[in-house]
Amino acid sequence: MKNLLDFERPIYDLKKRLDDLRRQASIHPVGVDVEDEIRRIEVKIIETSKQIFTNLTPWQRVQLARHPKRPFTLDYLASAFTDFNELHGDRLYAEDRAVVGGFARLGGKKVVVIGTQKGRDTKENIRRNFGSAHPEGYRKALRLMRLADKFGLPIITLIDTAGAYPGIGAEERHIAEAIAVNLREMMLLRVPTIAAVIGEGGSGGALGIGVTDRVLILENAYYSVISPEGCAAILWKDRAAAPKAAEALKITARHLLELGLVDDVIPEPLGGAHTQPAAAGQTLRESLLRHLAELEQKPLPELLKQRYDRFRALGRFSESVPVAA
Repeated sequence: MKNLLDFERPIYDLKKRLDDLRRQASIHPVGVDVEDEIRRIEVKIIETSKQIFTNLTPWQRVQLARHPKRPFTLDYLASAFTDFNELHGDRLYAEDRAVVGGFARLGGKKVVVIGTQKGRDTKENIRRNFGSAHPEGYRKALRLMRLADKFGLPIITLIDTAGAYPGIGAEERHIAEAIAVNLREMMLLRVPTIAAVIGEGGSGGALGIGVTDRVLILENAYYSVISPEGCAAILWKDRAAAPKAAEALKITARHLLELGLVDDVIPEPLGGAHTQPAAAGQTLRESLLRHLAELEQKPLPELLKQRYDRFRALGRFSESVPVAA
């Protein structure tokens, strides 16, 4: 089956068996009683799914985060938000379709939402540059953030990118400067801000729209300074060591929460967000509304101070030194 991950094979085989039994019952309804077997397999599918998806390795979660059927930013804009009105262009160079953004409503609240967008097929992926933004994408994002700041609207960003585009044109138009300016300006925004990692959270490309008051992450998403393949190529000189690198990098939602790099993990439907995209959108919506309500209660000076303190504290660790006997 296309897009089937290796660890999903047992569930797929059970579902195929279930479909065969139901087809058999519909063709030979008289004298053939398979209802007990159907119920047994239905229970087995649920049990197997729980066993597999509650014990995924970091590399398996990376695979789920990259699943081609996983909901993207535009899917969540349709399921978690309403009245989305997209704005285009950075007013400096060009329109970057790897970044989408505009005005929307979240549970009746007016917000500005910005996200990185991948494509579903080769043609759309080329148009969206596989979700990797050029400098103009980050400058468009900043333009929309400044609009939100001007009109007092909360900002929601949805992160799903392997990283910023590293091509010659992007370097010529100063991709590093565009991201650096976003980091600085997002720290100074005078409205509540929330980022949600919905798939891949790759390096500075993700951080360029990720400096926010709260950082949330979906259960099967990841957030990392480098891809597991890139890390494996550097440390082990072999991209095939990506599973080992994914474990060492501590990039899964659980690890990130333990390290204080994210503030909340948003649960996904059993099997991943792609199995029930509408339910995943509803869960994301509820989580965003809950965190936004908390942030809106904070006075502006406190909001800015906590945002500053949050990012200044990242990477600060202390280790106890064993006392000599």
